[in-house]
Amino acid sequence: QDPKLRELLDAGNAGGRLENRMITVVYGPDLVNISYLNLVAFQDDIAKEWSDEVFSLATNLLAQNMSRDAFLEKAYTKLKLQVTPEGRIPLKNIYRLFSSDRKRVETALEACNLPSSRNDSIPQDDFTPEVYRVFLNNLCPRPEIDHIFSEFGAKSKPYLTVDQMMDFINLKQRDPRLNEILYPPLKQEQVQVLIEKYEPNSNLAKKGQISVDGFMRYLSGEENGVVPPEKLDLNEDMSQPLSHYFINSSHNTYLTAGQLAGNSSVEMYRQVLLSGCRCVELDCWKGRTAEEEPVITHGFTMTTEISFKEVIEAIAECAFKTSPFPILLSFENHVDSPKQQAKMAEYCRLIFGDALLMDPLEKYPLEAGVPLPSPMDLMYKILVKNKKKSHKSADGSAKKKLSEQASNTCSDTSSMFEPSSPGAGEAEMESDDDDDYDDDCKKSSMDEGTAGSEAMATEEMSNLVNYIQPVKFESFEVSKKRNKSFEMSSFVETKGLEQLTKSPVEFVEYNKMQLSRIYPKGTRVDSSNYMPQVFWNAGCQMVALNFQTVDLSMQINMGMYEYNGKSGYRLKPEFMRRPDKHFDPFTEGIVDGIVANTLSVKIISGQFLSDKKVGTYVEVDMFGLPVDTRRKALKTKTSQGNAVNPVWEEEAIVFKKVVLPSLACLRLAVYEEGGKFIGHRILPVSAIRPGYHYICLRNERNQPLTLPALFVYIEVKDYVPDTYADVIEALSNPIRYVNLMEQRAKQLAALTLEDEEEVKKEVDHGDAPSEANNEPRPTPAENGVSFTASLTPKPATQVVHSQPAPGSVKAPAKTEDLIQSVLTEVEAQTIEELKQQKAFVKLQKKHYKEMKDLVKRHHKKTTDLIKEHTAKYNEIQNDYLRRRAVLEKTAKRDSKKRSETSSPDHSSSTIEQELAALDSEMTQKLVELKEKQQQQLLNLRQEQYYSEKYQKREHIKLLIQKLTDVAEECQNNQLKKLKETCEKEKKELKKKMDKKRQEKITEAKSKDKNQMEEEKTEMIRSYIQEVVQYIKRLEDAQSKRQEKLVEKHKEIRQQILDEKPKVK
Repeated sequence: QDPKLRELLDAGNAGGRLENRMITVVYGPDLVNISYLNLVAFQDDIAKEWSDEVFSLATNLLAQNMSRDAFLEKAYTKLKLQVTPEGRIPLKNIYRLFSSDRKRVETALEACNLPSSRNDSIPQDDFTPEVYRVFLNNLCPRPEIDHIFSEFGAKSKPYLTVDQMMDFINLKQRDPRLNEILYPPLKQEQVQVLIEKYEPNSNLAKKGQISVDGFMRYLSGEENGVVPPEKLDLNEDMSQPLSHYFINSSHNTYLTAGQLAGNSSVEMYRQVLLSGCRCVELDCWKGRTAEEEPVITHGFTMTTEISFKEVIEAIAECAFKTSPFPILLSFENHVDSPKQQAKMAEYCRLIFGDALLMDPLEKYPLEAGVPLPSPMDLMYKILVKNKKKSHKSADGSAKKKLSEQASNTCSDTSSMFEPSSPGAGEAEMESDDDDDYDDDCKKSSMDEGTAGSEAMATEEMSNLVNYIQPVKFESFEVSKKRNKSFEMSSFVETKGLEQLTKSPVEFVEYNKMQLSRIYPKGTRVDSSNYMPQVFWNAGCQMVALNFQTVDLSMQINMGMYEYNGKSGYRLKPEFMRRPDKHFDPFTEGIVDGIVANTLSVKIISGQFLSDKKVGTYVEVDMFGLPVDTRRKALKTKTSQGNAVNPVWEEEAIVFKKVVLPSLACLRLAVYEEGGKFIGHRILPVSAIRPGYHYICLRNERNQPLTLPALFVYIEVKDYVPDTYADVIEALSNPIRYVNLMEQRAKQLAALTLEDEEEVKKEVDHGDAPSEANNEPRPTPAENGVSFTASLTPKPATQVVHSQPAPGSVKAPAKTEDLIQSVLTEVEAQTIEELKQQKAFVKLQKKHYKEMKDLVKRHHKKTTDLIKEHTAKYNEIQNDYLRRRAVLEKTAKRDSKKRSETSSPDHSSSTIEQELAALDSEMTQKLVELKEKQQQQLLNLRQEQYYSEKYQKREHIKLLIQKLTDVAEECQNNQLKKLKETCEKEKKELKKKMDKKRQEKITEAKSKDKNQMEEEKTEMIRSYIQEVVQYIKRLEDAQSKRQEKLVEKHKEIRQQILDEKPKVK
């Protein structure tokens, strides 16, 4: 825009207009902190070629998912390009690149016969790719790979044969979930091709042999990526209705920081769209300038305003650069000026042109029962979500409150007195009534922010809306009856959670036909994000997040939409689309029609994790359905001051049953010993390849890190319940199973034959059974205790002619069953039950009242401040009017005198100057007053925010302490009651055993008197022994129960204590 600069750049150049020859490269660590590099080409076509190629490189999905080998080659290329004027490689660059351990670098350079002084340099010809590999092997030795290599057949020989390599690839690296007909295992010829590609020794390669060096190259090569490349491409069906997709969505797209203050930016729309987002939000407000241009800003806050027109131009510029699929514009329209709404509609039509979908497609009319068109049908189209004129305002009372608030202040300076927090227009104007209903309304208002107070749409804006018509959500039943797929509803995250908790199945069904949008609650003033996985589990399509905040939630979102060509659309699982299937997101069992997976991850080692000499550790998380989610499922030990090649070799973490693999993702994150984040990687469970793999890490913004990587071993397979494990084993290895069955049959046959021979021998000799053989044998009971028929030997004749005594020869009724019948189940009180205790609830109520009082105090301060500034404004205005009236009166009087005396007009110009000076002074005072008030309001808001934050933190600490005290008290009481229960159980057991004894005595009365007396004596002896043993068993069971209860008590207390670090 500077004419001199334009003239300088155009001097002596006839290559075309400057705008067509300029290239702007935008770069930075995230979407907010970006820098610009401006270049000028000599010709238009050169500029276009450069911009196309640079953009192609920046958005290349394969380049962002390179193999480990390619990343190491990238580091090598960087070293080769950063040379001295003499063409030599400075060693300081090598030391800088591998700066975590200077001594290691020095030793590795010496091993390559290279100079090692930091001030030296080496010729490029001396630092070949092979020398670079030798340097890396010395800098970062890999004993764990040597172990794997020898384990797979290279124990006695320094190589693997082609057959051994084939077994390694097919048994360890191949995904067993794949169909063997469509994806057959590799054959010898294919493995030979791989050996020839990766084995550096051509003689070995010709013989079909691979050395450990070639084996390492294969593991880091492009064929061994942890995710198959086809998953990165557009591989999902894009012809389903729009409601069958998850859509990458942004909330308050224009913001670069928090929700209360900070800059709004047009550039955010470009960056968000280029990152793969397909649904952006536009908060439109009435412009107050003379031109009456609508603006985009966050209402009732201190955030800056940006031009609506510039935002539309930015969207048009970047809408389809990274994805051809439709853009959804979510308008939050607060423009109450028909003229400005008409301007908005005109800008959309003129700037978007044919890309704006004005009319519904012929195949998909806006009728009940007709599904939405597909992303394929809507390619290169922009759809508008804005209220239709035919619908009534969703919240008339909220509009009324806003208009009443605006009327309380002067129209020219109303912006000075607007509330500065989301929802304040509703929440702060309400009475101080303590009624619970009012409190709920306030909370809902604060959660929803300004979304519930949109202006009525004009005819021009209504005409832009077709397939995305927002309506107020009434119930799932009403939506089902209406059956209009083009109607959609937005839910603040709290309302969404409420619906998901109350009606999970219905929520999933609703999302099969209609769109739903979830957005963060208004109290997230720091622009933090909720966990999107919660709402993906319910099939919600537009789960909108704050893209400017790169927290864990945003990282999960980026991991989700990295696949399917980074198109911004992901096809939902089949049962979330089919009308004949019903799905409960809270299910804990196997879902019919879905094959669950078993996943095992072993963290073996890391490479070049940090540029500092620090200890490192790895955490593994799983996100998915509630039943699949496991936070910090594994945390390795911390390596001791080694970030170059730490080896963990710990036990693998096993996710035995992943119910819904297509919606689950695995996160591996690496941290320094102090907890500082190094890098992470998020992988979809359904696409993870099993075997030994390098996982190249990403930063918080999901950008690839060149050197840091993890080496892991992954096992993944279809989940098999324990009851079918033997069957699956037999099917997967039938030869082994048949051999095992034959072996068992032979063993049984040997035993059977031996017994038959002994019996035959006895019959042939006519021998009667000996006394020793006929003595009563111990009869094993199920609990492992043996009982004998008699405590003293009996004469042989007596044994032959008498029946065994009931209750003495026979084993008693199942011991464990008898004990279990009297043993009472004792469950430890859960944390939720402890929270219902009176003392804890009382403290919660107290804290609630304190927080409420704090909010009221700050509300009063805000109100007082607004009144003070209103009075000041009135004072300035009155003073201005008084002084102006005096000047105008003087001018009128002077004018009258001059007309009477016909004297020349000398004083009129002086009075005009004084009036102009007065106007300028008035304007200056108002500007200063506005700035002062904004700053004071902001200070008040910040004070309130930090006061509430501190109060909440202290409250949580007190609640945790109270919960600990309540837990200890309740648990002690439970242990006391347990002692009483134990005594009751012993009495009950004795009572049952005595009843059984009486029944046996009654049965014996029908027999011979002498025999009865003998049996009675024996029963008494047996009864005494049984009682002693049963009581001992019961006491053991009671002791185990108490130990289990005490252990559970400890776990609950530990869970309570684990909450402490979260509130520090």
